[in-house]
Amino acid sequence: MLTDAIKDAIRAAYTRLKDGLPGFRARASQGRMIAEVAKALAEAGGAAVIEAPTGTGKSMAYLIAGHAVARAQKKKLLIATATVALQEQLVQRDIPLYLSLNGIEAKVALAKGRGRYVCPRNLLMAGNSLAADAQMGLGFDTDLALWTRPPDARDKAALGKLLTALDTGSWDGDMDAAPEPVGDMVRGMITTSAGGCTGRRCAQFMGCPFFAARRAVADAEIIVANQDLVLADLTMPGSEEDSWGGVILPKPDETLYIFDEGHHVAAKAIDRGTAEVFMGAAVRQLSRLGRQVHAAYSLTDKESLGKLSLDQGDEKLQELSNALEELEREIRLGWVPDPGESEPMYRGSMGRLPESWVEHARILAVYTAEVQRWLNAVRRAVLEMSEGGPTQEALSRELGMALERLERQSRCWRAWSTSDHEHAPPLARWVTLANDQQLVCHASAVSAAGMLRSVLWGNASGVVMTSATLSAGGNFRHFADAVGLPDEAVTLSLPSPFDLASQARLEVPAMRTLPDARDAHAEEVGEWLAENLDWDAGNLVLFTSRIKLDRVLQKLPIAMVRKVRAQGSLGKSQLVAEHCADIEAGKGSTLFGLASFGEGLDLPGKFCETVVITQLPFAVPTDPVGATHAEWLESRGRNPFIEVTIPEATRLLIQYCGRLIRSEADRGRIVLLDRRVVVKRYGERMLQALPPFERAIERAA
Repeated sequence: MLTDAIKDAIRAAYTRLKDGLPGFRARASQGRMIAEVAKALAEAGGAAVIEAPTGTGKSMAYLIAGHAVARAQKKKLLIATATVALQEQLVQRDIPLYLSLNGIEAKVALAKGRGRYVCPRNLLMAGNSLAADAQMGLGFDTDLALWTRPPDARDKAALGKLLTALDTGSWDGDMDAAPEPVGDMVRGMITTSAGGCTGRRCAQFMGCPFFAARRAVADAEIIVANQDLVLADLTMPGSEEDSWGGVILPKPDETLYIFDEGHHVAAKAIDRGTAEVFMGAAVRQLSRLGRQVHAAYSLTDKESLGKLSLDQGDEKLQELSNALEELEREIRLGWVPDPGESEPMYRGSMGRLPESWVEHARILAVYTAEVQRWLNAVRRAVLEMSEGGPTQEALSRELGMALERLERQSRCWRAWSTSDHEHAPPLARWVTLANDQQLVCHASAVSAAGMLRSVLWGNASGVVMTSATLSAGGNFRHFADAVGLPDEAVTLSLPSPFDLASQARLEVPAMRTLPDARDAHAEEVGEWLAENLDWDAGNLVLFTSRIKLDRVLQKLPIAMVRKVRAQGSLGKSQLVAEHCADIEAGKGSTLFGLASFGEGLDLPGKFCETVVITQLPFAVPTDPVGATHAEWLESRGRNPFIEVTIPEATRLLIQYCGRLIRSEADRGRIVLLDRRVVVKRYGERMLQALPPFERAIERAA
């Protein structure tokens, strides 16, 4: 409960913030947020969802309230974000500022996944592989080789610098702060996944950067992590029966969770349960695995592992390989992709697949589980060897990664072969054809609600989700359904601290065409931009598809194209840096971007004076997860367009509009080149949900 002592600590912290922060301006929204965060986290199993627009000061609000409650209850405060940028802002600026202003000493840790740290074993193996006599494969069979191509001079130099930096202690092994950048291939070689890690059995364990970071997390009062890592932990079986989490991060019942950028949580939770199998690759990997298993039997000098002889193990692998090929044949017989489709897909209506496919999936689930059990025993035997040398390390890594691949396949076959719960949405199940004509089998949950109810809301000591946009004009129903929000949870939409009516204007020009007419609309968007955009200023133009972005770019005069920086031509940070540099130099610059530029991009003042939204951000209708969910809602007599599509598009539209006004001094306009907000019945509702900008909606000619 929220005791007087906690309230006093919060008031004192807020007073020190006001007195110690130059230019501090008291905001009613920030004060309200502090109070609601404190109340929610102080209650056992408390939950709150708080929409806090840009300028609220939400990070300082949840730090003041959350840390006071956590200290009083002797619990951890865990802040989960969706982006690296916000993690860095919290760890490098906001949390140190909060602690400094309040004279508090507290350990803070940034928790990252295993793949964000160098694996010293793999780094050493990569370095050793460069020796003249190593033959790029550490002298072993090619199935244990590290390099997929001969290393070039840059690769060799980078490995040398990383080895030296780690040995001398000038680098802590965090790949985000590596002293020398490396390409994706080298990065994959010198990091590891959970399956490839041998933990305490590894000779490099005591100096392992990942486990050093784990120890720091265990000692910390305040932990910052990305949402993927937090969700990964929450979905791991705990140490006690029927418990979840507490494997990588502190136990949920000893932790107060703040999910900043909370609008990403539902999608990330769904991604946790997504499974896919590339059929051709799976068969090829089994062939390679067979050779690695032969090496394991030879190295351990065992006739039997996991109660199977080598011949019996080979039979198990062959059974699984044959079953994969049989399912592939069955699918190809039952589904002939339309050659006119750019991305061919077969989706099971309401998640239901042909019974013959389901039966093959049942067989595959059984065979995959048998191979997993046996392979676990094979890897354990390799790990337990006392003198296996480099071959032992390479084998244990490869077998561990093979087990991870098998687990992903097993999830897919279980999803394909099990029945859906009667009163819950079905799983989405579908097949695609890759560019190389390889069949890919997929499965995914269509809602995160059930999973989050079991591993988060009913498990954590307290949870607050916050973001600048969570509702559709103050209506939280869509978000609450998506995350399985408990009925008793608090939902609160705070007003913007800015005077949006005087700072920004929303314009809806009288366009002749609607976005449905793709080519004609792209042509008209290009015309409008050429005639009406101030090309000597800072602008942001947002698109819902790469195809339309490219079409519009092709239609602009070359002089204007030279002032455009299009997403994908360079990295996002470099594009933004060059954009800002040109604005500072008085040259004018316009960013063309997709959805990721519509969320989280901070371009204050003259860096963005006009935001152009080329069309309403409705979900892609061919998305198999969304389509399956929509079918289920319709089967219940519900309207998915009204319940899901419009609220989500409205939330995204508000998010896109939020790119314009980032401070009290900003001024500008938002231009929506989509007349559907005027001519469609749902448009008025979307306009009403937008912030109170000045409106300029042109009448049609």
